[in-house]
Amino acid sequence: MRWTIGRDGLLRAGLGVLAGTQLTLGLWVLLLPELFWKWPWVSHLPPYNEHLLRDFGGAGLALAVVLCAAVATMDRRLVLTSLVAYLVAAVPHLLFHSRHLAPLSAASGAGFMTLLGTAVVLPAVLLWLAVPKGGGAGGDSGASAVS
Repeated sequence: MRWTIGRDGLLRAGLGVLAGTQLTLGLWVLLLPELFWKWPWVSHLPPYNEHLLRDFGGAGLALAVVLCAAVATMDRRLVLTSLVAYLVAAVPHLLFHSRHLAPLSAASGAGFMTLLGTAVVLPAVLLWLAVPKGGGAGGDSGASAVS
């Protein structure tokens, strides 16, 4: 017998990875902004601003809440909305940092761009998986993201 995870399982796992990442990053930035600031990929930017870092951490946690709700319910509209919201944050984040790599070594910059690129590609692939076959996101949201 061959075991397969299926479309819902891939979506749930991917959403879980995104939610866990946002939860971890959001808590780190919100609770320990100075420690986050000392991270080499961040510290080369303009001067430390606790307010902006805590806002960023809170926004990350808010996104984690939406992603966790999508994981728990697998409601089509919530899954699609959470993935689009993630991309709305991840794409400009990638674009900003791609223009501010000069202070980093080539290896560090490549690693950073790989990380940020994955943060765009993964939700884009999940969004593709979540879009109903044969059309857009219209219709009944249903109990499953793919049914």
